[in-house]
Amino acid sequence: QDAAAALLSRTWAEEEALRRRAAALREDLARLRKAAANAQTEKVHEDLDRASCLISDGDIAAILPSKAHGTFLKLLLGPVNLRARKEVQLKVKEEYNSYRDRTAIVFLGFPMILLFLRSWLWNGCFPALPVQLYQAWLLLLYTTLALRENILRVNGSDIRPWWVCHHYCAMLMALVSLTWGIKGQPDCARKQVCL
Repeated sequence: QDAAAALLSRTWAEEEALRRRAAALREDLARLRKAAANAQTEKVHEDLDRASCLISDGDIAAILPSKAHGTFLKLLLGPVNLRARKEVQLKVKEEYNSYRDRTAIVFLGFPMILLFLRSWLWNGCFPALPVQLYQAWLLLLYTTLALRENILRVNGSDIRPWWVCHHYCAMLMALVSLTWGIKGQPDCARKQVCL
């Protein structure tokens, strides 16, 4: 346990040193860009642009410690580096889109099945268990979507902040719906006992 703590401490110190060095390089590039603003050579501007891209988006970015990410990611994953190489970033985005498309079927199908069963089998009443299962599934869905979107944002994807905020609100609503007591119509308990 002491060895693990020492390793974590040393890794954190190394990451912090790399983070400071990367910030210093970004400042140097900004200073060079200002100094080269008067330069007429296109090569200087191309070299500065290439250096900026290597630091922020290239293979060097995957080695550098991650930028500070939100509280949500820190809470669920801890202090891990979520930056990935370009080809991995594309695979993560494809997997996100695939997951979102697959879950859309369940998102629409589950309530329709509940409504059908309500009128056909449950005499117009919803039992608590299927509704709570759906609410638990919604909580899982919105949590995983928000987690994946935050990871994509750390890797430079252009997901709008309002979209992630929408998933936070949906997570909160699913949590409230899951923990809130279900009150049915006054005669639902009597109808379900008669079954």
